[in-house]
Amino acid sequence: MYSNNTYNRWRRHPWHGLHARPEDAAEDIVQVYVEMTPSDVVKYELDKNSGFLMVDRPQRTTSSPPALYGLIPRTYCAEEVAARCPDADEADGDPLDICIFSERLINRADIILNARVLGGIQMIDGGEADDKIVAVLEGDNIWGDVHDLSDLPDIKIERLQHYFSTYKMIPGKDANIKVDFVYGREEALKVIAAAEKDYWNHYGHLHDQAKARASS
Repeated sequence: MYSNNTYNRWRRHPWHGLHARPEDAAEDIVQVYVEMTPSDVVKYELDKNSGFLMVDRPQRTTSSPPALYGLIPRTYCAEEVAARCPDADEADGDPLDICIFSERLINRADIILNARVLGGIQMIDGGEADDKIVAVLEGDNIWGDVHDLSDLPDIKIERLQHYFSTYKMIPGKDANIKVDFVYGREEALKVIAAAEKDYWNHYGHLHDQAKARASS
């Protein structure tokens, strides 16, 4: 059947152009831009200026991420996120990170997906709050009915903690990373809300400018 729908002429910026949640989704469903897969031994991340996926660095250790790894669009870790982490001096100034478990192998990044939030790991990296939200792929055949971190096998979280405590490790040097505090769904939703508030406090003007141009 033919379609007369309108489409974007240019690709949206994954951080600013997408939404934190799909339209009409439940509060625990978020949209995710995937930066890394479990098979990646090179650290990729979104270039915040261009919106392209870039090589950050080759992984120095043998660790690979135990889950898909990416960011939640229109989130930012600043004052509100730092306030939820008593042991942090500030937040890391990046979009909020998220790890997604999927029963089926997803072997490519630079994609978007919907995920159900289960909880998170409060990571402190050099005094900066760098929370890692933990989620499962929406509709997953194995994990789709899981709604809280406590429903996952302990080994899933232990592997995430090990990865994030070692992925910056340099032999002979202390990494100064803490990943001891793990929280459930309710706290994770509060962290996401704080990151959304930080985003609009710091970047809301971009959307105001875009609306002004569109109406002029």
